[in-house]
Amino acid sequence: MTMRQKFVISSFILCAIILLLSAFSMTWLWLFAAVLPVILLGVYDMHQTKHSLLRLYPVLGHFRYLLESVRPEIQQYFVELDSNGTPISREFRSLIYQRAKGDRDTRPFGTIFDVNRSGYEWVNHSLQPIDNHDTDPRVHIGGPDCEKPYLASALNISAMSYGSLSRNAIRALNKGAQIGGFAHNTGEGSMSPYHLEFGGDIIWQIGTGYFGCRTDEGRFCPTLFEENASKEVVKMIEIKLSQGAKPGHGGILPASKVTEEISKIRNVPMGKDVISPAAHTAFSSPVGLLEFVRKLRSLSGGKPVGFKLCIGRRDQFLSICKAMIETGITPDFITVDGGEGGTGAAPTEMTNSVGTPLRDALIFVNSALIGVGLRSKVKIIASGKMFSAFHMLRSLALGADAVNSARGFMLSLGCIQARACNTDHCPTGIATQNPERNKALVVSDKSQRVANFHHESVKNLMELIGAAGLESLSQLRPKHINRRVQGTEVKSYAELYPALDEDCLLDPATIPEDWAEDWTEANAKAW
Repeated sequence: MTMRQKFVISSFILCAIILLLSAFSMTWLWLFAAVLPVILLGVYDMHQTKHSLLRLYPVLGHFRYLLESVRPEIQQYFVELDSNGTPISREFRSLIYQRAKGDRDTRPFGTIFDVNRSGYEWVNHSLQPIDNHDTDPRVHIGGPDCEKPYLASALNISAMSYGSLSRNAIRALNKGAQIGGFAHNTGEGSMSPYHLEFGGDIIWQIGTGYFGCRTDEGRFCPTLFEENASKEVVKMIEIKLSQGAKPGHGGILPASKVTEEISKIRNVPMGKDVISPAAHTAFSSPVGLLEFVRKLRSLSGGKPVGFKLCIGRRDQFLSICKAMIETGITPDFITVDGGEGGTGAAPTEMTNSVGTPLRDALIFVNSALIGVGLRSKVKIIASGKMFSAFHMLRSLALGADAVNSARGFMLSLGCIQARACNTDHCPTGIATQNPERNKALVVSDKSQRVANFHHESVKNLMELIGAAGLESLSQLRPKHINRRVQGTEVKSYAELYPALDEDCLLDPATIPEDWAEDWTEANAKAW
């Protein structure tokens, strides 16, 4: 029984008891007069559309907002940093909420950071800043063999499957993408009707389960792939090799959870466990991966095809680079997912201690592509805890062409980080399949918040670009970002992460010493 149902039943019983007792004493009518406003507030909460939490927890939900309003203000200035130095404080959560709602997002009393702390980062500004009016920068994704390139936004929705998220959450994300003109990644759970309902641009992710394009035995099915990839809303195809939240870990959907709807969406049989292997069965080598890229590009009618991975062994990514050189086949894009990614479907050890963090992975992938002379042919998309425009700027300075965000868009939907994603009891109706809970999320309201968050984030990104005296994202370089290493020692990203020389990995005489062993072990024909 949901809290809404409990509220309705308890209110009815309470009113009935009070009215019954009032026949013996008028005092009970005064009690009824005191209780009635609370009941009316609960009725209003259940029917308003702005707060999913209040729709699910009438009256009680107000206590959360009350506690937030009276918490010590010093808490807003306490900033916890993750292993990459990414702020994960309440302050950034509040920032996303405000931008999503269209509220003022300015902050009094200066920076929330201790600027003298090791790890503090900032962008160098120019004394001749540029008033940049381009609030919708686009990234051309599509290599020389791509017939239908895509002009992507600088910020897009990262992979989150239907099943992990509720149908209304998927609807709101896709409608927000349609309003704002940016892309929505399906996640590996395939395209559901809720991804397609509003016509927002789709990046169709193909995982090891080949959901939506699989045979009854779980193998890749070219016919089904071609049928789905030909949809107009599908703009790009992404092959998922691994994800930062659970790299090297497959998955299982128990037969008891395979509903008729999920069976149809994922093209899986009823009554059987659905297995997502840890590795792909359509290919087993770097060359095989690139041949699969070429195959999907052809079957999709020439749309951009790339792959997503969390960097593990360096020699294995370099094996893919060697395969690009041998075959002449290049992906149109590579999505680099940081090991700090989140999920409710992985063991704690996988989440916390496996996979290269985004910053290190991004630097490595960008450098590797430069070193083999292929950087101009392949776009890089960065994914991993993007909360603010500065987080985006930082990844772009390190080599990304665009960024994806999952948490940022979840927070824009109203996520309160209750960490109940894996319990089916999400208090905001976002990460649940409980129909009573997910219908509390009002698509018309939340989709606009999704669009608002995107617009404000990109607008602020371009303001940072202009403040640095730059006219476009393409002019951003590592030298524009500084970090306090320790004490008074400050270095730019260019000093901290020196770039490889173009083509240096192709000549044994110019291979950097710290790359030599991995490059030697790399094999285009085997991982």
